[in-house]
Amino acid sequence: MRRALALARRGKNTFPNPKVGCVLVKDGKIVGEGWHDRFGGPHAEPKALKKAGKEARGATAFVTLEPCCAHKGKKTPPCADTLAKAGIARVVAAVRDPNPGVSGGGLRVLNRGGIKTSVGLCAAEAKALNADFLARMKSKKVHVILKTALSLDGKAKTENGKSKWITSPRARAEGHKLRAKVDAILVGVGTVLADDPSLTAHGAGRNPVRVVLDSRGRTPRNAQVLDGNAPTWIVTASLKTFRNAQTIQVPLRQGRLDLALVLKELRRRGIARLLIEGGPCVHASFLAAGLVDEAYVFLAPKLLAGARDPNAAPRLLNPAIKKIGPDFLFHSQVR
Repeated sequence: MRRALALARRGKNTFPNPKVGCVLVKDGKIVGEGWHDRFGGPHAEPKALKKAGKEARGATAFVTLEPCCAHKGKKTPPCADTLAKAGIARVVAAVRDPNPGVSGGGLRVLNRGGIKTSVGLCAAEAKALNADFLARMKSKKVHVILKTALSLDGKAKTENGKSKWITSPRARAEGHKLRAKVDAILVGVGTVLADDPSLTAHGAGRNPVRVVLDSRGRTPRNAQVLDGNAPTWIVTASLKTFRNAQTIQVPLRQGRLDLALVLKELRRRGIARLLIEGGPCVHASFLAAGLVDEAYVFLAPKLLAGARDPNAAPRLLNPAIKKIGPDFLFHSQVR
């Protein structure tokens, strides 16, 4: 099972699916193994069966998650049926499928086919591997991740509104990797108007859906988010339509888009992990509503107060960082 867990960790772009590994053992030897690598691609079990070939008959399958059974929305054949048809003698699963609509269903399919099953081996490790997936299945809510880049004096832009670039190229590359791991990225129309971002993963992986909160339909027709290089959804209360974008109508509450309804609409459209990148007003609104689950805060060793250009702002030279209780102290010479 630990080999299956190691294989599962190789999955790169499985969201919104979990990471799953499978190892087939016969007569004390591994005869096949596989893992789920990307959403929409083959699952771990059929990959392991393909590798094992005829040796799969009579083997034991060690799987990090209960094999899936037929249910609405599946993109691939149910793995429980595939294992049964291959003549697997026993299936050992680390944890049950957390989806309440199908939990235990895969095991029942296997049992009806005369296959012995057991659940619980290395369960703690398997749950830790897919903690986000398990939480999403339990809560049925969008997992919201806030990402921001700040100077050490807590500013996201200069006094004249410039924000490119506060952080280094390496930090921005890390942010692009984060984009590739989520289903959608969200900004307010103010960010689109001020920075005209592309909101793509810049080659770090698959591009997320781009979501713009634009209550009055102010997104410019030539904005990069409308370039067609990634799906774009404009959430608005207006009746305006946009090229290369899907419009999602959400009512206003006290003059603002109802964020709870926004998340409900995104979840209904299959969004499980949402990255919020800005700007400050959008961050404040989600935080005030208690809708943020995680936060990534990039801190740049510079001071933006009084600066007109982020690249010309005073920098801290080799800052020393000391943890004091729950806080951090930065000490440095300023250059």
